[in-house]
Amino acid sequence: MTPTFPKGTLLAFYGDDFTGSTDAMEVTALAGLKTVLFAGTPSADTLAEFADYPVIGIAGVARSKDPAWMEANLRPALAALAARHPRILQYKVCSTFDSSARIGSIGKAIDIGRDVLEPDWSPCIVGAPQLGRWQIFSNLFAVAAGTAYRIDRHPTMSRHPVTPMHEADLRLHLSQQTNAPVGSIDIGEMQSGLAAPKVLAARDSNQVTFIDVADTQTQAIAGRLVWENSERSLFSASSSGLQYALVAHWREQGLLPAQPPEFASPPPVDRLLVLSGSCSPVTAAQIAAAEAAGFASIRLDVIATSDRKTAVAELTRVEEAIAEGFAKHRGVIVYAARTVDDPNFSRLKERAEQSGMTFDEAQDSIGRALGSLAHACVSRFDLTRLVVAGGDTSGRVLEALPIHALELKYPLGRGAPICASHSHEEAFNRLELVLKGGQLGQESLFVDALG
Repeated sequence: MTPTFPKGTLLAFYGDDFTGSTDAMEVTALAGLKTVLFAGTPSADTLAEFADYPVIGIAGVARSKDPAWMEANLRPALAALAARHPRILQYKVCSTFDSSARIGSIGKAIDIGRDVLEPDWSPCIVGAPQLGRWQIFSNLFAVAAGTAYRIDRHPTMSRHPVTPMHEADLRLHLSQQTNAPVGSIDIGEMQSGLAAPKVLAARDSNQVTFIDVADTQTQAIAGRLVWENSERSLFSASSSGLQYALVAHWREQGLLPAQPPEFASPPPVDRLLVLSGSCSPVTAAQIAAAEAAGFASIRLDVIATSDRKTAVAELTRVEEAIAEGFAKHRGVIVYAARTVDDPNFSRLKERAEQSGMTFDEAQDSIGRALGSLAHACVSRFDLTRLVVAGGDTSGRVLEALPIHALELKYPLGRGAPICASHSHEEAFNRLELVLKGGQLGQESLFVDALG
């Protein structure tokens, strides 16, 4: 007999930011599983609309929030997902695992998730070779400009403006955020067949367990360990490495076809607007490549947008500059900064210190400004495709748009697909959206999105 999936929801996830959420959605959708991503906690009616989808997710913003916010907002979101009785409930984290006890606490998310679901263990899979992420003996490595770095020495993540990574051993990093028991299953145990006894011990102690993933072999083993031990539901704080691992195991078992379904290439569009709040060198290279290909670029005055007295005038200026850009170019980019060394970045830090606001609040004003621009420009310029760069920025932009769900439409770049929007407003229904994390996407991503 051909193996089949159990009925019901296989996987339900809450993404800690919007770009990571589309990354997770992409993995299962490209594998052939119907997957929907909700832009916020869905109502009962919205859930019913997608009742036959085996994978559902909520695009969230918890990565940039404090524990009090998570208690008030993440708990009901996870409870809504748990009500679908998924085989696996996931708090989807960034594949760089950057977090702190104060902001974006993965430990707090684990505490809430374990309280909501009451599982007997909580596996964590962070490594995803497809994204240039590897976990070996619980130490996380990530690629930058073609070179793999331990995460605490990564040129971007070690200097992240909000949650810099100073510890590569994820067990030690997480232990600063939760009192839950934390353990691991390492690559040696996986390769020597000792992983199964470790899982039993982890379940006996209700442990949070990091599972190494260094290659396709350990990825499939990790997927098997999770799937075969999810019969009474489990909670997992994992990157999209969990999705990749499950898909690898499901393919080995014949639950999914060895060859994924083919998707069409995205057709060209007349106009493309790119809104960037990212300060990643990856995004900076994508902006430069788009400029070289003929895109117009507009620098957002982040000092003006951080002050309510001057924000409206700045948004008006930028919107008119976008109109001028579209008069001569098919593609227009609005960006806040190129990298953390950009003068705009240091100016915003100084502005925050002088005005008494936190740097997080100052950065949040960028997302709000770009969200306002997105809402205005979709209608004014009849946009059918929009690209947003930056995890927190994407969350703010999508919050500003009347969109309640997303589905994958076209692959574009690894972790940054083109999504089709669901909206009750005509201008936004079927709007094509790319929500791109700062570290993701090929250098030509913006050019490729234009078609």
